[in-house]
Amino acid sequence: MTIDPITLAVLAGRMEQIADEMDATLFRSAFNPIIAEAHDASHGLYHAETGETLVQGKSGLPIFVGVMAFAVKAVIDKAAADGDLAEGDIYIFNDAHIGGTHLSDMRLVRPYFHQGRVFCHLASVGHWHDMGGAVPGNYNPQATEVFQEAFVLPPVKLMRGGVLQQDVVDIILRNTRLPASAQGDLNGQLNALDLGVKRLDALLAEYGAETVRAALEALSDRAERLIRAEVAALPDGRWQAEDFLDNDGISDAPLPVRVALQIKGDRLSLDFTGTAPATAGPVNISRGTAEAAVYVAIKHIFPGLPANAGVMRPLAITIPERSLLSAEFPAPTGGYTETILRMIDVIFAGFAQAAPDRVVANAYGTINALSLAGHRGDGRRWVMFSFYGGGHGGSAEGDGLNHGNAPISTATIPPVEILEAAYPVRFTQWALRPDSAGAGMHRGGLGAVYEIELLEESAQAFLFGERGCFAPKGAAGGGKAALNRFGFQNGGDWHAPPLVSKMVGIGLKRGERVRLETPGGGGYGLPENRAPALVARDVVMGYLTAEAADRDYGIAWREGQQ
Repeated sequence: MTIDPITLAVLAGRMEQIADEMDATLFRSAFNPIIAEAHDASHGLYHAETGETLVQGKSGLPIFVGVMAFAVKAVIDKAAADGDLAEGDIYIFNDAHIGGTHLSDMRLVRPYFHQGRVFCHLASVGHWHDMGGAVPGNYNPQATEVFQEAFVLPPVKLMRGGVLQQDVVDIILRNTRLPASAQGDLNGQLNALDLGVKRLDALLAEYGAETVRAALEALSDRAERLIRAEVAALPDGRWQAEDFLDNDGISDAPLPVRVALQIKGDRLSLDFTGTAPATAGPVNISRGTAEAAVYVAIKHIFPGLPANAGVMRPLAITIPERSLLSAEFPAPTGGYTETILRMIDVIFAGFAQAAPDRVVANAYGTINALSLAGHRGDGRRWVMFSFYGGGHGGSAEGDGLNHGNAPISTATIPPVEILEAAYPVRFTQWALRPDSAGAGMHRGGLGAVYEIELLEESAQAFLFGERGCFAPKGAAGGGKAALNRFGFQNGGDWHAPPLVSKMVGIGLKRGERVRLETPGGGGYGLPENRAPALVARDVVMGYLTAEAADRDYGIAWREGQQ
């Protein structure tokens, strides 16, 4: 059926609004700050047979666009094998090798029925605060298998014909340190799915299933045409780029991530051959996660593209078997964020050679997953998990963003007031980090300094970070940013982790502190082309010391002071 442009635009907006409302419902009702404040969650509509992404909410994490397609397809295959799919069924699981990302991300998939047939699938994914495992918060840099990271749940029915399976809920809640938080997040996701069903019922009643189905197909086809036109406008050629992860948390050896990018007409291929083999430690990712990371990078480079699977059709992605990017069960995957950030960095570096005006220099390149955990005076357990910001790269348009969140998401950094209110800690410093940005005609954004003091009797800290050995790179002649640095107090002295960016079991006593100094973003363009007045302004603002200005920009910058 042919659908007119006006109706298509209206239906596109209505379906996006359904996903957006589902996002908002969970954000308002979730118990843990990672969802409620940081918005580490996503909702969308997915194809009835293939699981491909049809629509995703604008507030959810972009990395989930591609990943959730694999999760929904896993449920489709499970239902087909079991042969007992019924209206009102909802599946739940967190298995990262099936659904992508890591075990902290709990996925709910609800087949949506219309007139007795599955019309599409609704899905909700959210980062739960704790799912068991050896490390509170689940970022265990010393894990060598998934069982040391968290409780592993394969796809099972949480609801059968609309009836909650309480035994499944009981198993889940028994395997978390924070059952009340998990129960609240679960209820929030179920409510979001209920809202999605109501909104879809109303939409199909108003426009009819045939018209809505035609709109979904047209939107995917349009996305394919748009990306083909974008790629065709770039020069043909082949370019290579590489970068490194510090280590895998087990062995202190760098791990290369490589890509060969080729454009030929309206086709784009990305070949990651040469990337490190799968590792003992938890920086592996599943193939689905790797493909989703490619999508996120492409969406940054071509920002006008819609969020659906049509974007991926002209892309040929080669992921080597048994590599860091194609982990198989039970390889640990808890630090997936660090690896997909490096994938995005090398894709940007490849595109910087093909179309430098399209990309930004490297962002800070690590979420710095830091957990503090212990017991309160009354015996109650507490777990503070959060991620932390840094600088984004400069671009052809201007300086990079200071203290932003990682480019894999639209999540926000939880506010200091929320963290201090929820946990027995005090932030003694939360500030921009001077001299952390890469120099350039357009400098990178600044990283940050976070210093956290423990207010309870004792606790343990755990860090899973990156960019402690390999700084974020510049583009088009821009300079590197500062390295990531982490320190902790014991007995009045400051210490650093042996593996630079990863450590478990840091014992803290009341009054002792941990400190993160996060990287800035890489610079864009030659530093000598930066206006002296802008360098002088950065010195006056405290972004840049006079010594660093002399070193990176030369004495001429002082002209800007006059």
